[in-house]
Amino acid sequence: MTRINSVLVANRGEIARRIFRTARDLGLSTVAVHSTADASMPFVPEADAAVHLPGNTPADTYLRADLIIEAAQRAGADAIHPGYGFLSENAAFAQAAIDAGLTWIGPPVDAISSMGSKIEAKKLMAAAGVPVLAELTPAEVGATDLPVLVKASAGGGGRGMRVVTRLEDLAAEIEAASAEALSAFGDGTVFCERYLAGGRHIEVQVMADQHGTIWAVGERECSIQRRHQKVVEEAPSPLVERIPAMRPRLYDAARTAAAAIGYVGAGTVEFLADEAGEFYFLEMNTRLQVEHPVTEETTGLDLVELQFAIAGGAQLVPEPPPAVGHAIEVRLYAEDPLRDWQPQTGVLHRFDLSSGVRVDSGVVDGSEVSPYYDAMLAKVIASGPDRTAVARRLAGVLERAAIHGVGTNRDLLAWILRHPAFLAGDTDTAFFDKHGVGAGPDDAAVRVSALAAALADAAGRQARTPVRVASGWRNVPSQPQRKKYQVGDVGYEVAYRLTRDGLVADGNVRLIEAAPERVVLDVDGVRRSFAVAAYAGLVCVDSPLGNVSLTPVARFVDPAQQVAAGSLVAPMPGTVVRVGVQVGDKVTQGQPLLWLEAMKMEHTIAAPADGVVNELPVDAGQQVEVGAVLAVVVEDA
Repeated sequence: MTRINSVLVANRGEIARRIFRTARDLGLSTVAVHSTADASMPFVPEADAAVHLPGNTPADTYLRADLIIEAAQRAGADAIHPGYGFLSENAAFAQAAIDAGLTWIGPPVDAISSMGSKIEAKKLMAAAGVPVLAELTPAEVGATDLPVLVKASAGGGGRGMRVVTRLEDLAAEIEAASAEALSAFGDGTVFCERYLAGGRHIEVQVMADQHGTIWAVGERECSIQRRHQKVVEEAPSPLVERIPAMRPRLYDAARTAAAAIGYVGAGTVEFLADEAGEFYFLEMNTRLQVEHPVTEETTGLDLVELQFAIAGGAQLVPEPPPAVGHAIEVRLYAEDPLRDWQPQTGVLHRFDLSSGVRVDSGVVDGSEVSPYYDAMLAKVIASGPDRTAVARRLAGVLERAAIHGVGTNRDLLAWILRHPAFLAGDTDTAFFDKHGVGAGPDDAAVRVSALAAALADAAGRQARTPVRVASGWRNVPSQPQRKKYQVGDVGYEVAYRLTRDGLVADGNVRLIEAAPERVVLDVDGVRRSFAVAAYAGLVCVDSPLGNVSLTPVARFVDPAQQVAAGSLVAPMPGTVVRVGVQVGDKVTQGQPLLWLEAMKMEHTIAAPADGVVNELPVDAGQQVEVGAVLAVVVEDA
C-alpha cells in the first residue's frame, strides 16, 4: 500500500475545492497552485499551502508541467491529483510526476496515451469488440455521408469540432477545426465521422483498481449541449430507463473498453446512442468528469475518495452499490445564451445559491470572473426519488438565487428544467436546435423592476439627506421624476411622481413600501416584493417575476467614450486568434472578419453590413480588452 500524506491539485476553481474537501476528510494536507489572475479566488486560501505560477494564461501556468511538479516538491506534497481539463489527460505530465517520485492519482500512463488520440482510440475499441462509428478521412467524405462531424483527435470540451451539412463547406470547416485544435491542444489533427443529429450522449462511469476489478458505476445522460459542451447532466439516463435492456450492454461495453487498456482509477466511457438503443463509442475520458456528482448522489459513493484509495493500492469489492433515485446537474456558466453564448466577465458582487441543494462552486461573493479560463462558475445538483420533482426543485433554486455582477445562463437552465420536452425525457443533442434557448426577460417584468429600482434609489437618496422632507411634497403639481436604464440593447425609461395621494406611474401600480434595498408594490391588485441591490454602474432586482440586471444610463454621454460609426468592438476581453481580412477589402454583411478567443471558446466577429474595411487595428495573437475597437467597416454609399 502507498501512503499519501499531502496532495497537490494541479487545477483551479470548483474542482480544486471539490478535491480539497475530500482530502481534508481523509486527513490529508493540501497544496494549491494558482496563476496571477487566480490569486484571490477561494480555492487558494482553502488549501494548506499555495504556490504561485507567474502569469495568467493556461499556457504560462496550469499547462506548465515542470512548474507544477516543482511546486509539489517545494511544498512537500507526495501526490498529485490532476482534476479535469488542463494536464489531466496528458501522459507526459503523468510520467513526469511518477518520475519525480510522486503518487499519480490517475490512470496508468499507457492508458492515458492509448486514449489520447481519438483516432487510435476508436481503432483500439473496435478491435476489442466495442461498437464504434466508422472513421472517415476528409478525402473519403461524399454527399451520402452527410452530415458529418469534423472532430479534433486530441483534447475535448467541444474544441475543434464542426458539423458539416454541405460538401462545399467541408474544406473550410476542416481548416477552422484544425486551427482551433492546434491552438487549444497543440495538435491540429482532425478526422470525420457520421453525425447523428438527434443522438443521445450517454456515458458510463467506471472505477478500476490495481487488482483487476472493474466497476461500471452507473450511466449518465449529457445530451443537452451547446457548442458540443455539456449544459445539463443526469443519472440515470431517461433513454436507458425507457429501454432497460440497453443498460447491461452499455455496462459490458464500458468494462470491455477499460479492460482493453488496462485501466486503473476513475474514468468515463462515452457513447452516442440512437432512440432505438443502439450505441457507438465516442471516446474515453481518462480522468474524473465534471458531471461526477450525479453519480455520487445516486450511489452514495465519493468518487474522489475512491481515487485516493485506488492510488494507494486498495482493492474494490466485487460489485458497486446500486444506483437509487435520480440526480440532475446543471452547469452555471458566465455567458449570455441569447447572444450566441457570449462569455461574461467582471466582479461577481453576490453569489447566493444556498437553498438545500448541492453546489460545487469555484466562486464566492466578490470573485473576479476573468477571461482566461472556462466560463463555468458552479455546478448545481439536486437529487431525489422522482425525476420530475428533482427538475422542478432545481429550477426553483435557480430562479430564487441571487447572482449579481456577471451575466449567467441561469434563466436558460431554469427554462430547460421546466420545458415539457425535458420533463418527458426528450433530451437529445439537438435540443436547442429544436426548441431554441428560451426568451429574453419579460418586458412587463423588466419595466416594473426598473420602477422598483428607481424607487429604491430615491429612498436611498432621501435616507442620505441631512434634512428630511417628506417625499413628493410640492406646493404645485410637478413634472415626474425620470430615470433611464439599459437591459442589453433595450432602453427603459421610468417616469413617476410621489404625491400626497401616493405613487403616480404608468400602469395599475400602488406603492406599499420603499426602502433602499426593498420595494413592495401592488401590481394589478397583486402584492409583489422586490429585493434591490445597487452597485457601481449596475442595479440588480430580484423578485418572483424574475431576476433583472439594469445598467443606469447617465443623463449626459462622455464624448471620450464614443466610438466611430461602423466600429466593431470586443464584446469581452480575449485574444485575436485569426484575422481574415485586410484594410481596403470589400466585405458583405455577416462575413467573418476575425476570430476572438475567450474563456475556452472561439467567437466570430462579423461585418455588420456590406462595406469596406476602413481600419483594422489588431493582429493575430494580440490581447484585447472589452470595448477595444477591432475593426471599422464603412458601409457602401
